[in-house]
Amino acid sequence: MKLMKEKWYVLFISLSYFFLPVFVLLADTGGTVVDPCKGKICNPLGTETTLPEFIQNMLEGVIKIGIPLIVLAVIYCGFLFVFARGNPEEIGKAKDALLYTLIGSAILLGSWAIAEMISATITSLG
Repeated sequence: MKLMKEKWYVLFISLSYFFLPVFVLLADTGGTVVDPCKGKICNPLGTETTLPEFIQNMLEGVIKIGIPLIVLAVIYCGFLFVFARGNPEEIGKAKDALLYTLIGSAILLGSWAIAEMISATITSLG
């Protein structure tokens, strides 16, 4: 019986993570879903007309996907540390995984900073 309660708890938490953003988005628009395309096929790359706008749109998409992945990778590294249980070889693997995760996050956020600097430079020139 206790195992059954734990399964329902995990199911409830999992479904909450999937459906909570839907309710937040609906509450943000007053209960109606705003469709900018209105039944047409939209350009998935957006309506940018300049290269800096296109680069900014693409990097925003990468950032929106990358930051949650970084968070999950850090959590995974935490589990690696916990499951190492004092084993020096496993702790070394966990440290390496955390180091690579932090390097990847620095590259991701650094690319955003560089793109912002380039965009500001290009827009100030022209």
